[in-house]
Amino acid sequence: MIHHLKGQLIEKNPTYVVIDCNGVGYTVHISLHTYSLLPEGEAVNLFTYLHVKEDSHTLYGFMAKSEREIFKLLISVSGVGTSTARMMLSSLNPAEVTEAIAKGDVPTIQSVKGIGAKTAQRVILDLKDKVLKVMGDEELFISPNNTDKEEALSALEILGYNRRQAGKVVDKILKDEPDSKVESIIKLALKKL
Repeated sequence: MIHHLKGQLIEKNPTYVVIDCNGVGYTVHISLHTYSLLPEGEAVNLFTYLHVKEDSHTLYGFMAKSEREIFKLLISVSGVGTSTARMMLSSLNPAEVTEAIAKGDVPTIQSVKGIGAKTAQRVILDLKDKVLKVMGDEELFISPNNTDKEEALSALEILGYNRRQAGKVVDKILKDEPDSKVESIIKLALKKL
């Protein structure tokens, strides 16, 4: 397996990049999260995963080892292929994916294009323990008072805000002020949205 590539970034697209490593150009498929972190036309170092099928060898690249580990966990789930895993890491950032799996948040995982309710439940069921082992408890933020968060999110959704966007703001509020009650969460979120 190719562990990583270090070379000059020749071409950069939202779905793939071309990296020149000593005169050999590698096409590497990436997520939008990795795309957003890539510098323009500089030397880059991507952690890779080589997916081998009988008719193709496809190289996937990630800016962080943790994103690669999440990708590998996702494709280990029955019904989740490399395209779906990459779509998940493009729609949600790696922290959001791991947090959704750790919390058993089916609606967040189901919000990804191509993932239905059964697949979302299977992802959570198969990966909940593995995600906690790979990422470690200290990297996941699980709100101590989940009902306040859910109530605040529901209220913001009713007011017309996008649930994912509101969720990011609410998570940040709860990280800064973990003892916030529903009313104060909503007020602070409305100021930031």
